[in-house]
Order: sequence, then C-alpha cells, then structure tokens
Amino acid sequence: MSDSLARNSEVWKMARQQRPRLTLDIAAIPTYAIGDIHGRYDLLVKAEEAILRDGARLPGRKLIVTLGDYIDRGPQSAQVIDHLMEPPPDGFDRICLAGNHEIAMLDYIDGWASYDDWMRMGSAQSLKSYGLDPEHLPLIFPSGVQLDAFIRHSLPHTHVDFMRAMPIMLDTPNVLFVHAGIDPTLPLAAQTDEDLVLIRHRFLESRVPLPKLVVHGHTPNDAPDIRPRRLNLDTRAYRSGKLTVARFWQGQVHLFST
Repeated sequence: MSDSLARNSEVWKMARQQRPRLTLDIAAIPTYAIGDIHGRYDLLVKAEEAILRDGARLPGRKLIVTLGDYIDRGPQSAQVIDHLMEPPPDGFDRICLAGNHEIAMLDYIDGWASYDDWMRMGSAQSLKSYGLDPEHLPLIFPSGVQLDAFIRHSLPHTHVDFMRAMPIMLDTPNVLFVHAGIDPTLPLAAQTDEDLVLIRHRFLESRVPLPKLVVHGHTPNDAPDIRPRRLNLDTRAYRSGKLTVARFWQGQVHLFST
C-alpha cells in the first residue's frame, strides 16, 4: 500500500463518524435513481423534468434517490447543491446519498486533505462555481494556511452542513442504493463507509453472489452497466452530457437519460 493510500485509510478510521444508513420498503413507491451528476445542473433539471413526465402516470408519492458525486469536474457544483437542498418536486420525496467527492470536500474543509489533494479531484470547477478563482487564489494567499482559511470561510456553511448530513446507503427489500458498491464478502451490516463510496475492483470483479440488486455509480461508463445483480448509472455526465436515470416500479426497471 502506498503512503498516500495508507494515509487515506487512516483518515477514514480516525476522522469520520459512520454516516446514516437508511432502510425503506419501496414496493409501493415508484422510485427513480439518478447517477453521478458532477456539477451538471443543466442535466439534473432535464432529468427531473423527464422524471416528472414519467411519474405523472404512476400512482401515489414517488421517490428520487441521487447516488452521490454532485460536485467537481462539471461547471455548476454550487447550483446542483442549491437545487438538491430545495424541496423536491410536488408529489415526490428525495434522498441524496453521499459520494466520495462530497466526502473529499469535507476532508479538505476539516483539514484532513491538502488543497493540492482536493484539486486533484477536479475541484477547481467547484471553486469556480462558488465564485472563487483557483488559479489566482494561491497568488493572493501564498501561505497555504491563509489560502485554506479563506476558502473554508468562503464556502457556504449551509452547503457544508447539507453534505455532512447525507446518508451513505438506502437499503430496500430487493434493491440497495449506494454510491460505489459493497464488499461482496461481508454482510450489509458490516460494510464500511469507505467501501460504500470508494470500492471498485473487489466489487466489480467479484464472483461472489450479491445479496440483492445493487444500484450504484462511481465507476464511469459510456452507457449504463447492466448486470443481473448490479446496475451502474454513472455515464460521465460532466463530459458526455448524458445523465442516466433508472425507475424501479412493480419489480421492473426502466432506464432513460438526458
């Protein structure tokens, strides 16, 4: 294990309390999952418009589940968070799960990650969306301590608090919603927050049967990755212009995208 990976693992052990894990029976609730948004507010609005059209013919209240990674890489991170903090569309509830990019931003704010570490996440675009210039700020504040203090003070506390409160998993009888995936060798109760937002190969390449359908993002693909027990909705929205949605209703899954 490299020094940086070891340090990151220690951060997970030391710095974070376990995030909330939600349980809900969605058998009677038409449920829409949205893949990684990454600062594409324009696509999020289009996706919700499509969800409203689709949901108009379905009974009762509906649920929207966003799978994390709302910020970085795309140009409108602040606008995405603003939108998700607003009430959901009429007739809908909304659950916003945490992604590794939200947790990385909090790590920077809390002093567990450096400015350079955070910038490697594609966070320059996030700073720009908050009206901050990542190219000129280091020239204005040559001291890293001053730079960090200014940025941390400038980011809206309401956005930070919203990210801190995000649950990390939504478990339903037949479908599990999570940002990255699960460790297939462990029961759901034993999953770590680190794996739920960061896991890749041990999840994607495992031959161990999954306990239920796992709906996730985190690993970008050109199209939704559809497997018998796994559905990846990350279709590189920030670059492809394609934000993918899956509707779960009466045991069936329907996919559409912007």
